[in-house]
Amino acid sequence: MRWINSAGRCLLVLGVVLTGCVSSNEGKTDGGGGRGPLTLATAGDLTGYLGRVLDGWNRTHPGERVTLVELPDSADETHAQMVTDLRGGVRSRFDVLNIDVNWTSEFAAAGWIRPLSEDRFPLKSFLKPVVETGKYDGRLYAVPYVTNAGLLLYRKDILAKEGVPPPTTWAELEHDAKTIAPKHGVDGYAGQFLPYEGLTVNAAEAVYSAGGTILGDEGDRVTVNSAAARTGIDFLVRGVREGWIPKAALSYKEEESKQAFQDGRLLFLRNWPYAYAVASAPGSPVAGKVGAVRLPGPDGPGTSVLGGSDLAVNTHARHPNSAARLIAYLTSEKVQRQVLTLGALPPVRAALYMDPDLVERFPYLPTLRSSVLSAAPRPKSPRYDQVSLVVQAVVHDAMTGHESSDAAVHRLAKELAAIPGR
Repeated sequence: MRWINSAGRCLLVLGVVLTGCVSSNEGKTDGGGGRGPLTLATAGDLTGYLGRVLDGWNRTHPGERVTLVELPDSADETHAQMVTDLRGGVRSRFDVLNIDVNWTSEFAAAGWIRPLSEDRFPLKSFLKPVVETGKYDGRLYAVPYVTNAGLLLYRKDILAKEGVPPPTTWAELEHDAKTIAPKHGVDGYAGQFLPYEGLTVNAAEAVYSAGGTILGDEGDRVTVNSAAARTGIDFLVRGVREGWIPKAALSYKEEESKQAFQDGRLLFLRNWPYAYAVASAPGSPVAGKVGAVRLPGPDGPGTSVLGGSDLAVNTHARHPNSAARLIAYLTSEKVQRQVLTLGALPPVRAALYMDPDLVERFPYLPTLRSSVLSAAPRPKSPRYDQVSLVVQAVVHDAMTGHESSDAAVHRLAKELAAIPGR
């Protein structure tokens, strides 16, 4: 993602040729199976970077060559195709899976991915919150590869002309989006508001930032019917109703919203860090005019959803030992550094966020680190796909004016409670 998340999906937007760089634990086995060729399934690689990464592995591991299988670049479509393949059991084509961080519980509960030995991966070197995204029922089922947290991008040139700092609260964001944006011929604020996984992320961030929740910690209780959740949903609904969120944003995913900001049509944008890098690159119409801060909330900094992608091994992988070795390679320090420097994707290794040279080159790193450390996961549930579909549908109906924020929260509670097996 990026992986480009949805949610953080973050599929991997890099352009890199790597040479052998493997964990010191690589010699350990993990469930037997020996070594041999592999397939790696991932959402669409938008920049062609991942194939070049795997070329580096293949040159130094000729007996464990990896074939890349690219699925659609939409998180929802990738999920559907992975699930269809995994249900085929031993007939599955995929050995290693690059999965959205929120699919771990579902895939592990279904028995589609195998538990992994924690001691063969450098987990203690990772940012602490990201490690939990790979665990289910107390066991490690996936290894974090890319993390992510939402940021508020803003036109620093426009705010500088107005003599105002970037917003830290919803009230400041709304005021600037209503008053400053029209003066400069741009729209106020946008996120990812098409009814897909990105809208689930944006809605969850609004609810979390207001102090609410959607499900209990283990997904066993519906907790969305609260004043805090209504406040969060109404922030989005009010924005469209009052016009400081343009109606066009109701059709935005990550790329469409990034393009609107990059084209100079938005004052504020909620997106993943990759959008900052692309919008700031030479040749961009807004290069040199982009700033980034934490997402605002009602009374101060808000809460981002924790995004990113993890690497998991199919229960029926042909060569699980080689699969684990590949994951160790992809999470090595050298590869993780290149994930950042060449792809502007948030690495999982904590030390990279405090490297002075990297901070100079990527000035948003301290803000991103703070956002990741304070981020919250999307609602946890083995039926997460159904949970997300409910959230998307209900919140989109509210944002398009088909029902009030209060009615939307009551409907959310009712429909989430009705999900079978939740």
